[in-house]
Amino acid sequence: MPLLQNNSGIVYLVGAGPGDPSLITLRGVECLQKAEVVVYDYLANEQLLSYAPEGAEHIYAGKIGGRHNQGQDEINSLLVAKAREGKVVVRLKGGDPFVFGRGGEECEALRDAGLSFEVVPGVTAAVGASAYAGIPLTHRDITASVAFVTGQEGKDKYESNIDWDRLSLGGGTVVFYMGVTTLRRNMKRMVEHGRPSDTPVALVRWATTACQQVLVGTLADIADRADECGFKPPAITIVGEVVALREKLQWFDTRTLCGKKVIVTRAAEQAGQLAGKLTARGATVLECPTIRLVEPESWQLLDLAIRDLRSYDWVVLTSANAVRYFFQRIDTLGLDARALAGCKVCAVGPKTADEIRAFGIKPDLVPADYKAEGVVEEFSRLDMHESRVLFPRADKARDVVPRELKRMGAHVDSPVAYRNIFPDRLPPEALFALEKRSVDCITFTSSSTVQNLAAMMGEELMLDMLKGVAVASIGPITSKSCRDLGLKVDIEPESYTIDALVEALEVHFR
Repeated sequence: MPLLQNNSGIVYLVGAGPGDPSLITLRGVECLQKAEVVVYDYLANEQLLSYAPEGAEHIYAGKIGGRHNQGQDEINSLLVAKAREGKVVVRLKGGDPFVFGRGGEECEALRDAGLSFEVVPGVTAAVGASAYAGIPLTHRDITASVAFVTGQEGKDKYESNIDWDRLSLGGGTVVFYMGVTTLRRNMKRMVEHGRPSDTPVALVRWATTACQQVLVGTLADIADRADECGFKPPAITIVGEVVALREKLQWFDTRTLCGKKVIVTRAAEQAGQLAGKLTARGATVLECPTIRLVEPESWQLLDLAIRDLRSYDWVVLTSANAVRYFFQRIDTLGLDARALAGCKVCAVGPKTADEIRAFGIKPDLVPADYKAEGVVEEFSRLDMHESRVLFPRADKARDVVPRELKRMGAHVDSPVAYRNIFPDRLPPEALFALEKRSVDCITFTSSSTVQNLAAMMGEELMLDMLKGVAVASIGPITSKSCRDLGLKVDIEPESYTIDALVEALEVHFR
């Protein structure tokens, strides 16, 4: 055995699990968080790349167009080369590295090169797929044994190394990996070697992910059923009486947005609320912030207004962001909610109103229409002549409110309370999902989210990447921005709120 090279790097073979990114182990996350290079598979969920440091090198070693991007020997050489550079390398493999993952071959190459490695187990596809399909692999009243078998065994051999007699007559659950293309042959062999033709069979495709599909049949007809519906890899095949329990134990694919992958483009500080609601309904969510919220270049104008709050008749706050930055500045200046004692407060939308109430202020006006035109309509019913209005805003906010209030005779000050800027980059996991054409829907909650995405990706690339992806807009202003860029808006709620947007997605995909 070669001596380990003390000055070399290390390779962590990390099991990424069957697809659901939350199924990766804590140790797997720890390894990703210190990775300098991540070499990842086709079956490794792209969301897991977000755990790696921002400067980490990402190398795709999966399939392109159904063909392997790199052969196994090339992958082995790549791991050796990167480790010899002294890098911390994570080899992110779908499922478990040592269960039909060729992890043993990669470890052999590393050991032969005298390099250090560590194997981090993962949830293998058979375990994840059966659990998410509602099919227990073992059951006290049905079977006490289970066998994992490669569905591709014998592809280049005249004789099979599988003991089909024991596999077929044993009565236990049998799980075939990578067996869709050889499904008919494998099912026929089981029947020929004694397994009853009416034995239940389930195919589980893209297990534990938003794309999961389950097809149920028997040894006699599952191949025909798969052909009829065009069932494609990657999938595993579960054979056994336990499959019949799915009808009773099915849970994952009964939620309203199950099977849907949704990209959320809100700022990172805001994405959690929408992402959480979508996830609770079964969707897989990729956060792809196209906005980063930062302080204004100067606080001078806002500070002057805050110090003179008693001279204003109205303060108009049009978003939760405006509320947070406004009250943060009040606190910084040594003031509190009492500074607003002489002002009336207008909140645009119920979420903005809730945010204001959190600071001990009850809004005096909440327009029924949550966009700028609704604010103008409400104020048009009041005598605004000579009124003083403070309108803390984002740097790229529409000028409808201050412009129309001035026409009514009001004096309006609109200092910048925060800025919307581009993030440093778009998350690679979101781009990878778009490249794989695995995204079902993208959400836009402001004009800035869609405009920034177009600016960061380029309009032509954005339009190409979003072909076949349902576009969900929170309201008409955002929808107009989408259409101006050539996007077709598929989903728009009647009320311009996050809750209404989520409900609209449920209706659309129902």
